Amino acid sequence: MQWIFALALGYALGSVPFGLIITRIAGAGDLRSIGSGNIGATNVLRTGRKGLAAATLLLDLLKGLAAVLIAAVLWPASVWLAALGAFLGHCFPVWLKFRGGKGVATTAGIAFGLAWPVGLAYALTWIGLLLTVKISSVAGMTAAVVAPLVALALGHQDAALVLAVIAAIVLFQHRENIARLRAGTEPRVGGSKKS
Repeated sequence: MQWIFALALGYALGSVPFGLIITRIAGAGDLRSIGSGNIGATNVLRTGRKGLAAATLLLDLLKGLAAVLIAAVLWPASVWLAALGAFLGHCFPVWLKFRGGKGVATTAGIAFGLAWPVGLAYALTWIGLLLTVKISSVAGMTAAVVAPLVALALGHQDAALVLAVIAAIVLFQHRENIARLRAGTEPRVGGSKKS
């Protein structure tokens, strides 16, 4: 039964829509009616409130980390399910009719929780590309793909497997971004188009 509890814990934590909550409390309106309608930090940035975007990113990261760390104490054999649950909860929250975020920040927290060197590789890839390429989707997708490869290289097979599944879903979640990248119309950070 522990696998059910781990999955449920992860999903419950992951499904908390911090971006939506924070923007409403701050009086920035309904995040789902802004930009792409996404509840993640990139779309929060489109409100023009960098502080809110930073807070959303941090909280989305922390919920992934918390799910893994709590499960590691309570149900160590099912940590990977808590990780997957947190990711799925963020992307497909039942409270928002399964329309959530794309999971990039939450995956960062998951990666740090599973193995901190993997999380560090994820963060460096993500931030490095964000600063150089300045395209949020490219940074997020690349970091998601790098994480399972680094986990595998460092001998974290279980982490590599769950991160590979997560990476596949991250790429699926970014299918519209991929189409815009191919068309050369994907916006850079600070733009107003969908992301």
